Amino acid sequence: MKRKLYCTFLFTIFIFISCTKKEDDDNETDPTCTDCAGQLTTSSDVIGYSILGKLPGIWNGPVASPTPLGGFPEWIVDFRPISSAHISAKNELDSLNDIFMSFFLVKHNCAYKIAFRNGGGFAGAVRSSYMLIDSVSETTNHSFYRFSDPVSGGDRVFTEIIFKDDSLKMHTYTNNYNTLATPETHMIWNADLRDNTSAQTALNLFNFPQKVLIRDFTNSFDDEEEAVYYNAQGNEPFPESDHPHLGVSTLNISVMNPATVDPSRKILVIVTTEPLFNGFVFQVDNLDFRSRYVLLSAAELTSFDFNYMHPGEYYVNAIYDENNDQNFSSGDFMNSAFDIPFTLSAEGTTAAAITINFEIP
Repeated sequence: MKRKLYCTFLFTIFIFISCTKKEDDDNETDPTCTDCAGQLTTSSDVIGYSILGKLPGIWNGPVASPTPLGGFPEWIVDFRPISSAHISAKNELDSLNDIFMSFFLVKHNCAYKIAFRNGGGFAGAVRSSYMLIDSVSETTNHSFYRFSDPVSGGDRVFTEIIFKDDSLKMHTYTNNYNTLATPETHMIWNADLRDNTSAQTALNLFNFPQKVLIRDFTNSFDDEEEAVYYNAQGNEPFPESDHPHLGVSTLNISVMNPATVDPSRKILVIVTTEPLFNGFVFQVDNLDFRSRYVLLSAAELTSFDFNYMHPGEYYVNAIYDENNDQNFSSGDFMNSAFDIPFTLSAEGTTAAAITINFEIP
């Protein structure tokens, strides 16, 4: 029960800010090419299509970054399909900071390709960024995909994603608000695939992946200086509210023990797809099934909504972190009814009540 549970969050992935001029005209969308890619069929060429089949599952690994924020020991992402050619994952740090990532099939510049949307809240400000695939290299054991801003291009920001066996490397570069001549490393996430069973229901439901057009981006970025949108701007091409299949789970949390709540303490809420306990025995290996988690202030805690959440069966545990080490540690408090179950349906809502009343011996 001493295994470290870092409730960290990838703040540094939000690097999609700054304004740059558009690239040369031959890199901009040609308004006359609406139908030049032809009708999308199972035999159509879709740039980067195979990445969709590599993403499903729960990934976990450290983040390294030269930014003042630095790195994190682990970052956990639960990717699952939400339609036939669309996969997503959401993570939270607290009530103000979260990130929602998705990959989906689009049409842009007379070609079918994969898009990468990265959005969410950062210190209370909401923004989303779009990158489109511009480079692919695939062999039997190694796959490389590069995504860049469809307007300002790779001179401002780009992300490389590499798969090798059951490992994933996400490497993001930025020119730091146009202060660098060329983009430099902003963050590197090296992750391993910890579980692929949680995504299986969605994989079967959608027969994922298929060559189905999710969004036509032919004219979506016309007159934009970059593909970044702030505070749910009305012109955003694919807002989170348009993403299908996902639901909301409300967790209502009360603290009975300790009798007096210290407002400086944090409460770590962990949602898993498999139980963490077998009776009273903590199953440390089942930490690999963490899907969502959040660190909340004990001073303002009443409930928390996990929104844009994959439908499925879950278990929740909450820890009142007495010593601020983000561990299941002796002297901390948690729910005596271990692994409280709840089920979320597609585009549905559900709720679960968690009572913290048990001091860990």
